[in-house]
Amino acid sequence: MASSHGAPPVFNNKVIAWIDHRLPIFSYIEKEYHTFPTPRNFNYFWNFGAIATVMLVLMIATGVVLATNYQPNAELAFASVERIMRDVPSGWLIRYLHMNGASFFFIAVYIHIFRGLYYGSYKAPRELLWMLGVVILLLMMATAFMGYVLPWGQMSFWGATVITNLFSAIPVVGDSIVTWLWGGFAVDNPTLNRFFALHYLLPFIIVAVVALHVVALHVHGSNNPLGIDPKGPQDTVPFHPYYTMKDGFGVVCFLIVYAAFVFFMPNSLGDVANYIPANPMVTPNEIVPEWYFLPFYAILRAIPDKLGGVLCMFGAIAVLFVLPWLDTSRVRSCSFRPIYKWFVLLLVADVIVLGICGAHPPEGWYVPAARLATVYYFFHFLILLPVLGKIERPLPLPSSIAEAVLKKKAG
Repeated sequence: MASSHGAPPVFNNKVIAWIDHRLPIFSYIEKEYHTFPTPRNFNYFWNFGAIATVMLVLMIATGVVLATNYQPNAELAFASVERIMRDVPSGWLIRYLHMNGASFFFIAVYIHIFRGLYYGSYKAPRELLWMLGVVILLLMMATAFMGYVLPWGQMSFWGATVITNLFSAIPVVGDSIVTWLWGGFAVDNPTLNRFFALHYLLPFIIVAVVALHVVALHVHGSNNPLGIDPKGPQDTVPFHPYYTMKDGFGVVCFLIVYAAFVFFMPNSLGDVANYIPANPMVTPNEIVPEWYFLPFYAILRAIPDKLGGVLCMFGAIAVLFVLPWLDTSRVRSCSFRPIYKWFVLLLVADVIVLGICGAHPPEGWYVPAARLATVYYFFHFLILLPVLGKIERPLPLPSSIAEAVLKKKAG
């Protein structure tokens, strides 16, 4: 393949050239993933978009294999999972890859979100890019919740019962929504069938939204640690080979940690109660969701009123949709916001506190801690962010990315 800057690519391979003339898929790849101008100052936080994509592909691949051996029947589901683990060739590996992959997918996405918060990637003109990312997060949560129900263990069954019952708090239509989700008047076989079908379908919807997310990203290009737009060719480098190599290195490092969990501690991120078959007559002492839901679970329990708790739990995600308009600062990156950058780190600590509170029974000091952390979470977005953007004095921005990079190297 040969091409000059700005000219359409010329492919030396005649088969590729023939296909591309009729369906310019190779030209698209060349433009968007080879010569695409990318800010030259990306740090390793920018790897997590690629890492999340790799995890999504891995989750779909392992999920399809598991679906060929799973029985979505309340009488057979638990036994079919045990059969996958014991009798299906390499079934234990596929299941552990899928089970731990959910946690590592969320780890990658949460770090990706933190990077967006810290460096202001949600600000104009990337508002729609950010909102599509929040949609992906919501779809991930729905998919993960339904997938957690499928093994039909004790925690699966009672988790489904508790979470679906939350919709009954909605006035007028709440009970009808719960009945529709259950497919009847209790969590039973129709519920499992619905959740299996949706769990299989939603990842492909996530792929479609990810595609829109990438298209939106390539319209205005990526943000960068300085939060300033490239001023010319001196501020950018081609995506390949610079960032394909950097992303590849990050993916390999991430997968090494992931493999360590899969092979040496595969059940450390799950709940042992889910290895007990579901029993509607025996309620577990504590019903605890997966770790990636714990902050939202803590917000739910921190509010004494059921409807208020449900609204706050969903509001914790909804506030992210309007984040681009809540931040009134003219500066994107926290690197140049000397006060706000500490509040972003405080927000991370606040979410960790919520997670700890969500993992423990609502008693003792966990109750006031969860309520205080919930108050700060909404205070951060609804009050602190708009007010601080008006009164904070940002540091001077560099005139270009190249100037900042060369100055840093010289130093």
